[in-house]
Amino acid sequence: MSKARSLFWRALGVFMNHVKLSAVLAVLMLFASVSYGQSLGDVARQQRQKQQQTKATAPHKVITNEDLPAHSADDADSASVTTTEDSKRAAASSSSAGKKTAEEWKSQIQAQKAKVAAMQSDVDKLNASVHYVEANRYTNGVQYNQAQLRKQQESERLQKRLDEQKKALSDMQEACRRAGFGSAVYEP
Repeated sequence: MSKARSLFWRALGVFMNHVKLSAVLAVLMLFASVSYGQSLGDVARQQRQKQQQTKATAPHKVITNEDLPAHSADDADSASVTTTEDSKRAAASSSSAGKKTAEEWKSQIQAQKAKVAAMQSDVDKLNASVHYVEANRYTNGVQYNQAQLRKQQESERLQKRLDEQKKALSDMQEACRRAGFGSAVYEP
């Protein structure tokens, strides 16, 4: 029996060594697979490189005059200059060519005030919509800020036109005052 017992223990020892070796190999394979996997930083770096490659290969859009709106800022500026000049001519011609009635003055001044108020509202809304972001915190922060800069430049152009319209209103009110009408007419 002792021979059988020793054979049993020997076989058990071989089996246990085999199990230990299998366990060690399994652990080694587990560590190898974990170390083979990519880190989150590697994945992000690869994504960034792919995006840069697609940006470099993407065709740029060419904007032509047909893509622009019917009224550009230059047209609007020239229109406001024309409107200002027209109102000055109207004020000058009315004082020399004939007298306007109080109602005519009042309606013209009210129309000009309404135009100024509408333009002021547009400028205020545009100014309120301009919000810059930290460019490096967002993926498209630079493009977003460029759009905000264009909004701000448009707002400045509108503000210039608004100032011209306010000057035209002031000139109309002064012409009305010089024509001898009271503040009830030129300050409706």
